[in-house]
Amino acid sequence: MNSIIENGDAQSGENYLAKIGVTENSGSDFAARALPEQLRFLNNRYNELDVSIDPNTQALRCYMKPNGPPSFTPSMVRELIVLHRSIQGLFASLPLGAPPPFQYYVQGSRIPGIYNLGGDLAFLIDRITSGDREAIKRYAYDCVDAVYHIATGFGAPVVSIGLLQGNALGGGLEGALCCNVLIAERSVRMGFPEILFNSFPGMGAYSFVSRRLDAARAERMIFSGKVYTAEEMYEMGLVDVLVEDGGGEAAVRDYILNDRRSHAVRHAIFKMRQRVNPITLSELRDVTDMWVETAMHLDASDLRRMEHLQHAQIRRQAKARAPQA
Repeated sequence: MNSIIENGDAQSGENYLAKIGVTENSGSDFAARALPEQLRFLNNRYNELDVSIDPNTQALRCYMKPNGPPSFTPSMVRELIVLHRSIQGLFASLPLGAPPPFQYYVQGSRIPGIYNLGGDLAFLIDRITSGDREAIKRYAYDCVDAVYHIATGFGAPVVSIGLLQGNALGGGLEGALCCNVLIAERSVRMGFPEILFNSFPGMGAYSFVSRRLDAARAERMIFSGKVYTAEEMYEMGLVDVLVEDGGGEAAVRDYILNDRRSHAVRHAIFKMRQRVNPITLSELRDVTDMWVETAMHLDASDLRRMEHLQHAQIRRQAKARAPQA
């Protein structure tokens, strides 16, 4: 397990609190309210997420490292929700005018060559086979809760950045497209393969792609099941920054530190995007209700195709994690 203050070059808890102006001398009312929330946030521990605060870029970094398949496992999704609630609580605890604890949220992966390959197929096959509609609905609602709060900056002045250093498919791509900014390395592949087993991506794909592009191209992507190159996604406008392999981390730093556009104007533009063409949690839940209904009617041949895809994902994960010669 790791805590936020144990990672990388993140500062110790005391230094970090002092940096953002939170001390025991900040005022008795404030200290009583804010310090416990700050310390709780700093000491949260995660099994399937690698979370740290980088004071140099004022970014909270969240890297996925699922214990099971390279997908959104139910346990990892629950950890994402805990993290997101903690972020909301942290910002809510700050007094008016206090400096933000961070300005950017960066989401990436610790699995070489894989960002995320989507829904937990083993879990879904098992629950569909047993007819457990409620378990699938709870899982789907948790997934859209996670992407919604990333898309809306947790209701705080936070800009979200998706860092793709590996492939993102199905729900994994949805978990990237919810970010305000998408940075991808050139060899990354992306797409929605769910049509191969008579399903569709139900955790935000249509909502995010249709807003960034249009409904026609969203449907084309979903119906085709095509896997796109990072360059194709960049040319379409879904990837914002395209870099050579190995350049993703530097591109994140450059975006935050070296681009002349300030955090304030970025946040304002993304807030404007949400105001003009809002993503709502109710919309995402309505769509995922349709997805649950479709999933519960998949037949045996569809489930076999899901199993084949699941086994391919396991082989890919094993290859990605094998030591290099």
